[in-house]
Amino acid sequence: MIELPVIAPKAETASTHSKKPSWLRVKLPIGQEYARVRNIVDEYKLHTICQSGNCPNMGECWGAGTATFMILGNVCTRSCTFCAVATGRPNEYDADEPRRVAEAIKLMGVKHAVITSVNRDELKDRGAEVWYQTVVQVKEASPTTTIETLIPDTKGNWDALYRMIEGGQEVVSHNMETVERLYRNVRPQAKYARSLEQTKRTKEFGKRTKSGIMLGLGETQEEVFKAMDDLVENGLDVLTLGQYLQPTKMHHEVIEWVHPDTFAMYKEEGLKRGLQYVESGALVRSSYHAEKHI
Repeated sequence: MIELPVIAPKAETASTHSKKPSWLRVKLPIGQEYARVRNIVDEYKLHTICQSGNCPNMGECWGAGTATFMILGNVCTRSCTFCAVATGRPNEYDADEPRRVAEAIKLMGVKHAVITSVNRDELKDRGAEVWYQTVVQVKEASPTTTIETLIPDTKGNWDALYRMIEGGQEVVSHNMETVERLYRNVRPQAKYARSLEQTKRTKEFGKRTKSGIMLGLGETQEEVFKAMDDLVENGLDVLTLGQYLQPTKMHHEVIEWVHPDTFAMYKEEGLKRGLQYVESGALVRSSYHAEKHI
């Protein structure tokens, strides 16, 4: 039996502190390298989760010449209450997108590329063929570039899953996002057990597996520990933990600001429970320091 750790300092309750705590302050995205990356993204008419998801690390990552590309459009068929990406009926996908992504990654000189997508539940293959072609063409254009693919929930379409992950990427990520109890409010069209099974099948396929959980949505420490155990049991290698930030007032409220010491405790606890790598911090997002997760 695993001993419970010493309880870390309690988070600040968000409702009594309207301003973000000091540890969540970030620099505005500036600099020549940031401008160069943005120009390439605009020129090739690409979508990035950095922009669509209002990522707090965009300045740091783009300033280093890296970005997380979002394929299959920028309109999602899901209505997760935490996400800034638009919800609706997507347009027909662009079959030329894999080529444009591959060319942009080559131009940017990216050593490790992260690729993600919206959910495309209306497509029979969930967009799997576009996923496959994107990875293959990036590898052809930039043979030394390593790839992480942050894939959506395939709703149990395992043929689609296997097509998505057989292109040659080194890491396959699928985010749990939150603890089991909060799924109905946070990921209403997803299922906790199904996402766990997707991770398990990905591991059995032979891939390095990764997932992410947001904190500050109302979860308890015991629920986070259980999620860690469930993920380890289903073959997870890498876990990211970060503070949830409310995109707009229409989205799920922030219940608490999790203290940096608590994030440090979760990292230590995750490693004790069998995870190979844990990236844990208030500003951590799925693709933050992704090059270290290979």
